[in-house]
Amino acid sequence: MSDAKPAEKPLWLRDRDTVIAHDEGVVWRKGRPDYHLTNQIVHKERTRQLLQGSLELAVEDLVRVFEMEVSHKRDPAQWLTIVQGKFRTRTNGGAWATPQDIAEKGSYNLFIGETPYYSAKEETFESSSNIFHTAFPGGFFWEVLEVYSPPPVVSFKWRHWGHFTGEYKGHKHTGQLVEIFGMTVARCAEDLRLLEVEHYYDNSLFLSQLCPVHKAAK
Repeated sequence: MSDAKPAEKPLWLRDRDTVIAHDEGVVWRKGRPDYHLTNQIVHKERTRQLLQGSLELAVEDLVRVFEMEVSHKRDPAQWLTIVQGKFRTRTNGGAWATPQDIAEKGSYNLFIGETPYYSAKEETFESSSNIFHTAFPGGFFWEVLEVYSPPPVVSFKWRHWGHFTGEYKGHKHTGQLVEIFGMTVARCAEDLRLLEVEHYYDNSLFLSQLCPVHKAAK
């Protein structure tokens, strides 16, 4: 019988809170993030309960760590989830963005782009973050719904959701549940760090729920 212990998972394949706890030398934008309340709400409001050890849970954990890093770690060189020097991402077939683009422009701007309800060109990393934190003060959450293919090319369906209880660009809240559904294709290296990520979803449909356009009076 062997006494060898199973190899420990690399940090980027572990849960978000574990990655945050191992933050020696990390330059945070506004201090170490705390997802304690987020974890509680997600557990209550998610639509899929994922099994421990499942591919779905592994994908969800990796994407959550990636999202945490791009939102809170100021220096892309400290992002554990990507292959340094090779990673790129885009949304709906648009222009490719590098880690430095994300760090400078913000993930909201690159994810949403230009729509009748939002112009990424007019916003900064800080202003975009403030806009959506103001609209969803209780949080805007994310879960994996289905995974269609395993690594190295992982394709999956996801759901974003939150309650519009704040204000969006002068539009008062309705308290309604706002949901986004989309698809992502992620190409991974052998160690499962991310090489390329493409998102597909209807960005106008999402924002129209926050500031519906009223028909002009006849």
